[in-house]
This record gives sequence, structure tokens and C-alpha cells, in this order.
Amino acid sequence: MAKVRLEHITKAYKGPPVVDDVNLEVREGEFLVLLGPSGCGKTTTLRMVAGLERPTKGDVYIGDTLVNDVEPKDRDIAMVFQSYALYPHMTVHDNLAFPLKMHKHTKAEIEERVTKAATILEIGDLLKRRPKELSGGQRQRVALGRAIVRDPKVFLMDEPLSNLDAKLRVQTRVELKNLQKRLGTTTVYVTHDQAEAMTLADRVALMKQGVIQQVGSPTEVYAHPTNKFVAGFLGSPTMNFIEGVVRRTDVGAVFDCGEFTFPLHPALAGVTGGTSKGTTYGIRAEDVGVSTEPKEGSAEVTVFGSELMGSEQFVYGVKEKLKIVARAPMDFRAPIGSHVWMDLTSPRAHLFEAETEKALI
Repeated sequence: MAKVRLEHITKAYKGPPVVDDVNLEVREGEFLVLLGPSGCGKTTTLRMVAGLERPTKGDVYIGDTLVNDVEPKDRDIAMVFQSYALYPHMTVHDNLAFPLKMHKHTKAEIEERVTKAATILEIGDLLKRRPKELSGGQRQRVALGRAIVRDPKVFLMDEPLSNLDAKLRVQTRVELKNLQKRLGTTTVYVTHDQAEAMTLADRVALMKQGVIQQVGSPTEVYAHPTNKFVAGFLGSPTMNFIEGVVRRTDVGAVFDCGEFTFPLHPALAGVTGGTSKGTTYGIRAEDVGVSTEPKEGSAEVTVFGSELMGSEQFVYGVKEKLKIVARAPMDFRAPIGSHVWMDLTSPRAHLFEAETEKALI
């Protein structure tokens, strides 16, 4: 295994850069997920590590070796694609063996590595089949196996689970995480799926328009987002954002959004400095208290929808133009059109500067 280091990586075609001055280090043995919406530059970044794209500016290191001018086949990396990229005319055995044959390994070593990979992935009984005879999950295992047999320094994975159905995707990502920990291979994994990122990653690098917004553990980026984009991209349903101003009163700091005013929790009030500049208040559904009874400091809203999610539900409330979603127990009763009271004074809420969208805490 080896670390991967990107120094001031930029990639531009004819227009603005699709990857813009990215600095990132992936530690040895780490599972790092590049996360972001479609078109944010994450796959282009991965392809530059692989050597399939050449940086317009900047340097790519694998280990301590500068690899800008090194061919993909000589970088000691293995890539797993969304499309599996299996040879349809070859058996599973031959698909696994093919990269080893290309690198002139002996027949005995090829058989040893193929058998080992097949055992790890539990596909030993599939070795004589061809890809068209396999399910999507089985094809994905074979694609992973073809990467494993090479024993590379780095795995590069480009949305490898996106073609699987929802149930199989959950099962496979658990297996993939366990597999990576067993092998200890440095892994860079690209996805737009926040659930994959949060469950797989040791660290997440969240991208927007070619720029890395924040790098940290899943817990860190979820609990302490550096800006409004990060806060809104992570979490389902998305974070509630309320535009308004912070005001000082005789009883402490309050947030005034026009439709109503509510007190700020002391954990937030101290960082505002009494500013009257535009501010965005962010709070996740699980931090919004909801009740059918009036409560001082809570916002009275009209229920316009709910979603039952098994052991819990999401309740959607509206007050004039402002919409808020709260998480509630499954037995909470609030019919559409009824009034409920939502408590927004959580210590885990966030304040963002309206103009820059940067976190104030």
C-alpha cells in the first residue's frame, strides 16, 4: 500500500477548470471517499490519479514517486468501474487472470492469486461462468476480484455500486468495507451517494464545482460542516435552512426570520457578536422538537405532509413561505392541516454567514 498525494491539481479543457487547485493526501491504508454532486470533478480527479487524465497544472504522487508522466499500467494501481468492464467472452477465471497474464506472471502464481481472490470474495463456484450468466452483484464481485489479484498499492473505485439494486447495494458496501480493512490497501472511492460515503469512508473529501470544500471523518463533516453547501449535502432529509438576522434582546440573543422569532441556544448565542448582518440558521430534522401542544419559544406551523420511515416519521410544517421538517416517533399524530409547534433552539444547530455561506461556528 502507498499514500496518494495531490498538490495543486487543476484540470481545465476549454472553459473554467473542472478541478481547481486541489490539495489532498490519502494516507496509507486509508479508505477515502470523494463525494459530491454530478459534474463536481470527483471522477476527473480519480482519473488523474489513475493516469487516464493528465493534470493541466499540479503534481500527482503515489508513495513518494511523482507519476505525472508515468503510464497508467506502470502506476501499480487497480481501478474498479461503475460498468464492471468485464470481458464478455472470457470466463470468470480468465477475467481474473487476464491482468496477471499481461504482467507476465507465472502460471502457478496466477492460479494462486486467482484462487485467493475467489476465496476472499466467495466466487469460487463461479469461475467457469461467463459474465452474462452472472447477476449484477456477482459481476461486481468479479470486478473487485480482478483488482484484488493484482495486489496493487492503490485501489481506485468509480461509483462501483451504482448499478446494483438498493438492497444489494447496502449488503455489498458492508462487504466492501470489511474487505478493504482485511487487505489494508489504500483506496480512493468516488460517489455522489452520501450514504455510501458515510458508511464506507475513514475520511470524506466533499467537492463542489471542482473545489474541495471539506475533508474529515464522516462524523466530523456531518456534525461540524465548514459551510452551507456541506451542511446541506449531507443528511436526509436535507438540513433546514432559515434566512434571517440575529438580534440582541433583554432576554438574550434571538433569531428573527420575519415569519417568527425564536431564542438562540446559549451554545450559539455567544458566537454571533450581536451582528445584525444576514445570517442563515441551519438545523437538522432530528434536532427539531415537535409537539401538538404550544411551547414557549416554539414556532407554530401547519402540517402539509409526513413520511413514515418505519420506526420514525418526518413531519413537514409550513408557516407562510417557510418550510421546516422535523423527525418524530412513528406514533406521532399530526394530520395534514393540523397545527404543531416546532422547537428550533437546539445546541447542535448551525449559523452561516449569508453572503459567504461560511459556518460561523
